Amino acid sequence: MAYFLGIDAGGSHCRSRLADDTGRILGEAEGGPANTRVGVELVHARISEIAHAAIAQAKLDADAAATIRAGMGIAGIGRTGVREALEALPFPFASVAYSTDAAIANLGSHLGQDGATLIIGTGSVAMVNAGGRSFTIGGYGFPISDEGSGAALGLSAVRHALRALDGRTEPTALSRAITADFAHDTAQVVAWMDAAAPGDYAAFAPLVMDYAENGDTIARSIVEDAASHIERFIETIFARGAERCALAGGLSGRIRPWLRARTSEMLIAPQADPLDGALLLAGMPASAVPTRR
Repeated sequence: MAYFLGIDAGGSHCRSRLADDTGRILGEAEGGPANTRVGVELVHARISEIAHAAIAQAKLDADAAATIRAGMGIAGIGRTGVREALEALPFPFASVAYSTDAAIANLGSHLGQDGATLIIGTGSVAMVNAGGRSFTIGGYGFPISDEGSGAALGLSAVRHALRALDGRTEPTALSRAITADFAHDTAQVVAWMDAAAPGDYAAFAPLVMDYAENGDTIARSIVEDAASHIERFIETIFARGAERCALAGGLSGRIRPWLRARTSEMLIAPQADPLDGALLLAGMPASAVPTRR
Protein backbone atom coordinates (compact mmCIF):
# COMPACT_ATOMS: atom_id res chain seq x y z
CA MET A 1 0.00 0.00 0.00
CA ALA A 2 1.30 3.46 -0.95
CA TYR A 3 0.30 6.64 0.87
CA PHE A 4 -0.01 10.16 -0.49
CA LEU A 5 -0.40 13.45 1.38
CA GLY A 6 -1.82 16.56 -0.27
CA ILE A 7 -1.39 20.06 1.20
CA ASP A 8 -3.24 23.18 0.05
CA ALA A 9 -1.70 26.17 1.85
CA GLY A 10 -3.38 29.51 1.16
CA GLY A 11 -3.96 32.95 2.58
CA SER A 12 -6.99 32.10 4.73
CA HIS A 13 -6.28 28.52 5.77
CA CYS A 14 -4.29 25.41 4.99
CA ARG A 15 -5.74 21.94 4.48
CA SER A 16 -4.37 18.42 4.32
CA ARG A 17 -5.64 15.17 2.83
CA LEU A 18 -4.08 11.74 3.24
CA ALA A 19 -5.06 9.01 0.78
CA ASP A 20 -3.87 5.61 -0.33
CA ASP A 21 -3.09 4.53 -3.88
CA THR A 22 -6.72 3.56 -4.52
CA GLY A 23 -7.80 7.15 -3.80
CA ARG A 24 -9.42 6.26 -0.47
CA ILE A 25 -9.27 9.23 1.94
CA LEU A 26 -7.70 8.22 5.24
CA GLY A 27 -7.50 11.56 7.01
CA GLU A 28 -8.06 15.30 6.59
CA ALA A 29 -7.30 18.38 8.67
CA GLU A 30 -7.42 22.17 8.47
CA GLY A 31 -5.34 24.95 10.02
CA GLY A 32 -4.68 28.67 9.86
CA PRO A 33 -3.26 30.86 7.07
CA ALA A 34 -0.13 29.50 5.40
CA ASN A 35 0.70 32.00 2.67
CA THR A 36 4.48 32.44 2.78
CA ARG A 37 3.96 36.10 3.72
CA VAL A 38 3.33 34.90 7.30
CA GLY A 39 6.92 33.58 7.37
CA VAL A 40 8.47 30.33 6.17
CA GLU A 41 8.90 28.94 9.69
CA LEU A 42 5.21 29.46 10.47
CA VAL A 43 4.19 27.92 7.15
CA HIS A 44 6.32 24.87 7.96
CA ALA A 45 4.81 24.62 11.44
CA ARG A 46 1.22 24.88 10.20
CA ILE A 47 1.77 22.34 7.44
CA SER A 48 3.43 19.97 9.92
CA GLU A 49 0.48 20.33 12.30
CA ILE A 50 -2.22 19.50 9.76
CA ALA A 51 -0.11 16.75 8.18
CA HIS A 52 0.33 15.02 11.51
CA ALA A 53 -3.38 15.46 12.28
CA ALA A 54 -4.33 13.67 9.06
CA ILE A 55 -1.81 10.91 9.76
CA ALA A 56 -3.20 10.50 13.28
CA GLN A 57 -6.72 10.11 11.87
CA ALA A 58 -5.45 7.35 9.61
CA LYS A 59 -3.75 5.63 12.56
CA LEU A 60 -0.58 5.04 10.54
CA ASP A 61 2.41 3.83 12.51
CA ALA A 62 5.80 5.54 12.21
CA ASP A 63 7.11 3.11 9.60
CA ALA A 64 4.09 3.63 7.34
CA ALA A 65 4.16 7.42 7.84
CA ALA A 66 7.78 7.51 6.72
CA THR A 67 6.75 6.10 3.31
CA ILE A 68 4.32 8.95 2.58
CA ARG A 69 4.86 10.90 -0.62
CA ALA A 70 3.69 14.49 -0.19
CA GLY A 71 2.58 17.15 -2.65
CA MET A 72 2.32 20.72 -1.38
CA GLY A 73 0.73 23.69 -3.12
CA ILE A 74 1.73 26.81 -1.22
CA ALA A 75 0.65 30.39 -1.91
CA GLY A 76 3.70 32.59 -2.40
CA ILE A 77 6.24 29.81 -2.87
CA GLY A 78 7.34 31.41 -6.13
CA ARG A 79 8.72 34.47 -4.33
CA THR A 80 12.51 34.82 -4.44
CA GLY A 81 14.23 32.55 -1.92
CA VAL A 82 11.05 31.12 -0.40
CA ARG A 83 11.22 27.64 -1.90
CA GLU A 84 14.87 27.26 -0.92
CA ALA A 85 14.12 28.38 2.64
CA LEU A 86 11.26 25.90 2.92
CA GLU A 87 13.31 23.04 1.49
CA ALA A 88 15.86 23.69 4.25
CA LEU A 89 13.19 22.79 6.83
CA PRO A 90 12.67 19.04 6.50
CA PHE A 91 9.42 17.09 6.56
CA PRO A 92 9.52 13.43 7.71
CA PHE A 93 8.24 11.98 4.44
CA ALA A 94 9.73 9.80 1.74
CA SER A 95 9.43 12.65 -0.77
CA VAL A 96 8.00 16.16 -1.00
CA ALA A 97 7.00 17.88 -4.25
CA TYR A 98 6.42 21.64 -4.03
CA SER A 99 4.34 23.89 -6.26
CA THR A 100 1.95 26.81 -5.98
CA ASP A 101 -1.62 26.70 -4.75
CA ALA A 102 -2.67 27.75 -8.25
CA ALA A 103 -0.85 24.80 -9.82
CA ILE A 104 -2.51 22.19 -7.60
CA ALA A 105 -5.91 23.75 -8.22
CA ASN A 106 -5.34 23.39 -11.95
CA LEU A 107 -4.08 19.82 -11.56
CA GLY A 108 -7.27 18.97 -9.72
CA SER A 109 -9.57 20.81 -12.12
CA HIS A 110 -8.34 18.93 -15.18
CA LEU A 111 -6.65 15.86 -13.65
CA GLY A 112 -3.31 16.90 -15.09
CA GLN A 113 -4.58 17.62 -18.61
CA ASP A 114 -4.52 20.97 -20.42
CA GLY A 115 -6.83 23.65 -19.11
CA ALA A 116 -6.99 26.71 -16.89
CA THR A 117 -8.22 27.44 -13.40
CA LEU A 118 -9.01 30.84 -11.96
CA ILE A 119 -8.61 30.79 -8.20
CA ILE A 120 -10.72 33.34 -6.32
CA GLY A 121 -10.04 33.20 -2.62
CA THR A 122 -8.08 35.49 -0.32
CA GLY A 123 -6.19 36.43 -3.48
CA SER A 124 -6.78 35.80 -7.18
CA VAL A 125 -4.63 34.14 -9.81
CA ALA A 126 -5.12 32.10 -12.96
CA MET A 127 -3.06 29.04 -13.84
CA VAL A 128 -3.00 28.00 -17.49
CA ASN A 129 -1.66 24.86 -19.16
CA ALA A 130 -2.11 25.09 -22.92
CA GLY A 131 -0.21 23.58 -25.83
CA GLY A 132 2.84 22.65 -23.81
CA ARG A 133 3.01 26.02 -22.04
CA SER A 134 2.35 26.66 -18.36
CA PHE A 135 1.93 30.19 -17.05
CA THR A 136 0.06 32.29 -14.55
CA ILE A 137 -1.99 35.46 -14.95
CA GLY A 138 -2.12 37.88 -12.05
CA GLY A 139 -1.46 36.71 -8.51
CA TYR A 140 1.29 39.22 -7.76
CA GLY A 141 0.12 39.83 -4.21
CA PHE A 142 -2.10 42.15 -2.25
CA PRO A 143 -2.62 45.09 -2.56
CA ILE A 144 -1.00 45.60 -6.00
CA SER A 145 -2.82 42.61 -7.53
CA ASP A 146 -5.47 40.07 -6.43
CA GLU A 147 -8.29 41.85 -8.27
CA GLY A 148 -11.75 40.44 -7.59
CA SER A 149 -10.50 38.53 -4.55
CA GLY A 150 -11.71 38.35 -0.98
CA ALA A 151 -8.93 40.68 0.15
CA ALA A 152 -9.88 43.20 -2.55
CA LEU A 153 -13.54 43.09 -1.48
CA GLY A 154 -12.53 43.65 2.13
CA LEU A 155 -10.24 46.55 1.27
CA SER A 156 -12.98 48.30 -0.70
CA ALA A 157 -15.42 47.78 2.16
CA VAL A 158 -13.02 49.20 4.76
CA ARG A 159 -12.33 52.23 2.55
CA HIS A 160 -16.06 52.85 2.21
CA ALA A 161 -16.52 52.50 5.96
CA LEU A 162 -13.81 55.07 6.69
CA ARG A 163 -15.28 57.54 4.21
CA ALA A 164 -18.66 57.10 5.89
CA LEU A 165 -17.17 57.80 9.32
CA ASP A 166 -15.60 60.97 7.91
CA GLY A 167 -18.89 62.10 6.41
CA ARG A 168 -17.47 61.97 2.89
CA THR A 169 -20.20 59.54 1.85
CA GLU A 170 -23.50 58.39 3.27
CA PRO A 171 -23.30 55.46 5.71
CA THR A 172 -24.87 52.19 4.58
CA ALA A 173 -25.70 48.98 6.38
CA LEU A 174 -22.37 47.62 5.15
CA SER A 175 -20.32 50.54 6.46
CA ARG A 176 -22.01 50.33 9.85
CA ALA A 177 -21.37 46.59 10.05
CA ILE A 178 -17.68 47.10 9.22
CA THR A 179 -17.09 49.94 11.68
CA ALA A 180 -18.99 48.13 14.43
CA ASP A 181 -15.96 45.84 14.70
CA PHE A 182 -13.93 48.91 15.62
CA ALA A 183 -16.43 50.68 17.90
CA HIS A 184 -17.02 53.12 14.99
CA ASP A 185 -13.60 54.64 15.75
CA THR A 186 -11.22 55.53 12.91
CA ALA A 187 -8.20 55.27 15.21
CA GLN A 188 -9.03 51.62 15.87
CA VAL A 189 -9.36 50.96 12.14
CA VAL A 190 -5.94 52.50 11.51
CA ALA A 191 -4.37 50.47 14.33
CA TRP A 192 -5.88 47.31 12.84
CA MET A 193 -4.60 48.24 9.38
CA ASP A 194 -1.02 48.51 10.62
CA ALA A 195 -0.95 44.78 11.39
CA ALA A 196 -3.58 43.47 8.95
CA ALA A 197 -2.67 40.69 6.52
CA PRO A 198 -4.54 39.90 3.28
CA GLY A 199 -6.54 37.26 5.13
CA ASP A 200 -7.74 39.88 7.61
CA TYR A 201 -9.19 41.95 4.77
CA ALA A 202 -10.62 38.82 3.16
CA ALA A 203 -12.44 38.03 6.40
CA PHE A 204 -14.84 40.87 5.50
CA ALA A 205 -15.66 39.36 2.08
CA PRO A 206 -18.59 37.18 3.26
CA LEU A 207 -20.10 40.26 4.91
CA VAL A 208 -19.76 42.25 1.68
CA MET A 209 -21.41 39.43 -0.28
CA ASP A 210 -24.23 39.15 2.26
CA TYR A 211 -25.04 42.86 2.07
CA ALA A 212 -24.72 42.91 -1.72
CA GLU A 213 -27.18 40.04 -2.01
CA ASN A 214 -29.55 41.97 0.28
CA GLY A 215 -29.42 45.13 -1.84
CA ASP A 216 -26.91 47.41 -0.09
CA THR A 217 -25.96 49.83 -2.86
CA ILE A 218 -22.29 50.19 -1.94
CA ALA A 219 -21.85 46.47 -1.36
CA ARG A 220 -23.42 45.81 -4.76
CA SER A 221 -21.05 48.25 -6.45
CA ILE A 222 -18.05 46.61 -4.76
CA VAL A 223 -19.13 43.13 -5.87
CA GLU A 224 -20.00 44.30 -9.38
CA ASP A 225 -16.51 45.80 -9.70
CA ALA A 226 -14.99 42.53 -8.48
CA ALA A 227 -17.07 40.58 -11.00
CA SER A 228 -15.84 42.81 -13.82
CA HIS A 229 -12.25 41.96 -12.89
CA ILE A 230 -13.09 38.25 -12.82
CA GLU A 231 -14.70 38.51 -16.26
CA ARG A 232 -11.57 40.18 -17.63
CA PHE A 233 -9.48 37.37 -16.13
CA ILE A 234 -11.63 34.78 -17.90
CA GLU A 235 -11.51 36.62 -21.23
CA THR A 236 -7.72 36.83 -20.99
CA ILE A 237 -7.41 33.14 -20.13
CA PHE A 238 -9.16 32.14 -23.35
CA ALA A 239 -7.40 34.82 -25.40
CA ARG A 240 -4.06 33.33 -24.34
CA GLY A 241 -4.87 29.86 -25.59
CA ALA A 242 -6.81 27.94 -22.94
CA GLU A 243 -9.57 25.72 -24.30
CA ARG A 244 -11.39 25.31 -20.99
CA CYS A 245 -11.47 27.06 -17.64
CA ALA A 246 -12.77 26.19 -14.17
CA LEU A 247 -13.17 28.30 -11.05
CA ALA A 248 -11.74 27.38 -7.65
CA GLY A 249 -11.27 29.07 -4.29
CA GLY A 250 -13.51 29.96 -1.41
CA LEU A 251 -15.11 32.98 -3.09
CA SER A 252 -15.71 31.39 -6.49
CA GLY A 253 -19.17 30.02 -5.73
CA ARG A 254 -20.49 33.33 -4.45
CA ILE A 255 -19.01 35.54 -7.17
CA ARG A 256 -20.13 33.38 -10.11
CA PRO A 257 -23.81 34.49 -10.01
CA TRP A 258 -22.57 38.08 -10.47
CA LEU A 259 -20.89 37.25 -13.78
CA ARG A 260 -22.66 37.91 -17.06
CA ALA A 261 -24.37 34.81 -18.44
CA ARG A 262 -22.16 34.71 -21.53
CA THR A 263 -19.05 34.66 -19.31
CA SER A 264 -20.38 32.09 -16.86
CA GLU A 265 -21.30 29.81 -19.76
CA MET A 266 -17.63 29.70 -20.78
CA LEU A 267 -16.73 27.88 -17.55
CA ILE A 268 -16.67 24.18 -16.79
CA ALA A 269 -16.95 22.36 -13.47
CA PRO A 270 -13.63 21.19 -12.01
CA GLN A 271 -13.14 17.43 -12.12
CA ALA A 272 -11.56 17.42 -8.65
CA ASP A 273 -10.47 19.89 -5.99
CA PRO A 274 -7.08 21.45 -5.17
CA LEU A 275 -6.30 18.84 -2.52
CA ASP A 276 -6.77 16.15 -5.15
CA GLY A 277 -4.40 18.18 -7.30
CA ALA A 278 -1.88 18.11 -4.46
CA LEU A 279 -2.25 14.32 -4.27
CA LEU A 280 -1.56 14.12 -8.01
CA LEU A 281 1.50 16.32 -7.49
CA ALA A 282 2.66 13.85 -4.84
CA GLY A 283 2.41 11.03 -7.37
CA MET A 284 -1.00 9.50 -6.79
CA PRO A 285 -2.32 8.00 -10.05
CA ALA A 286 -4.93 10.16 -11.75
CA SER A 287 -7.05 7.04 -12.19
CA ALA A 288 -7.48 6.89 -8.41
CA VAL A 289 -9.26 10.25 -8.12
CA PRO A 290 -12.60 9.41 -9.81
CA THR A 291 -12.98 6.16 -7.86
CA ARG A 292 -14.35 8.03 -4.85
CA ARG A 293 -16.32 10.75 -6.68
